Amino acid sequence: MKIDRLIGILTYLLQKEKTTTLELAERFEVSRRTIMRDIDALSQAGIPIFTTQGGDGGIAIMPGYKIDKSVLTTDELQSIITGLKSLDRVSKASNIERLIEKLSPENNAMVSLHDHIIIDLSSHYKDSLSEKIGLIKQSITDGKLIEFDYYYSKGETQRRIEPYFIEFKWTSWYVYGFCIERQDFRLFKLNRLWNLKSTDEHFSPRTIPADAAERTGVFPEPYSVKLLFDKTVRFRLIEDYGLHCYKDTDEGLLLDLNYTNRDYIKSWILGFGEAVTILEPDDFMEELKQTAENIFEKYK
Repeated sequence: MKIDRLIGILTYLLQKEKTTTLELAERFEVSRRTIMRDIDALSQAGIPIFTTQGGDGGIAIMPGYKIDKSVLTTDELQSIITGLKSLDRVSKASNIERLIEKLSPENNAMVSLHDHIIIDLSSHYKDSLSEKIGLIKQSITDGKLIEFDYYYSKGETQRRIEPYFIEFKWTSWYVYGFCIERQDFRLFKLNRLWNLKSTDEHFSPRTIPADAAERTGVFPEPYSVKLLFDKTVRFRLIEDYGLHCYKDTDEGLLLDLNYTNRDYIKSWILGFGEAVTILEPDDFMEELKQTAENIFEKYK
């Protein structure tokens, strides 16, 4: 749609000091004539765009230009600024401050820039995480393969992938790409990914599955376990799974739990000590019993 392209062109011009009609035409997959009409439309809308001729010429927006905030509500502007600040926490070198300045209202505006909501998307590995995100973003832009060592439940492996996007999901950061070794699309957790390098090998972008952002196929089918908790740990169940996750009985708090990662759910259950009893299935009960006996023998 034209309006989407106009917004895209405006955003691109705000990020670049100067560009050309050819560059914009290739980026938005339209003709140079269409780009010129779009530039005229933006100019008529009051955007101070100017063009220069010659070898060093091009299209640019007047320095110091700020977006007219009248098209945004107070809540919308605050949400944008909060989102920008949250991304800044995992950005090693970014233009977040400049973008916020472009969006910031004047002193007499109703929007407060004080942080009512703080979103920290970093982790205990903030420095290394920022470097990884920066390198992967650049590799995506350049169309280059990345390679890394990956640590998971079965040990360590080396992977080379075509990176397509970075995703924040389930409290962690992931890179989504086409794995050369597996010949399939995969999600890789950044905190398990080390010795990351961008290669000199370019790739031609593949068609990403339409459900890439919501894919659950990277995880096994869920299993279930029935647990009985002491009422003293009610707050922990609410914290982890919500207010109505359990059934309150005379014997305790009954929880039917679905899971995909058996090792994780085992460690989660063990963290409750004597305050939890596994009711079913029997094989899970025996497995946890064996784990408890092994722990006892270790400290006997």
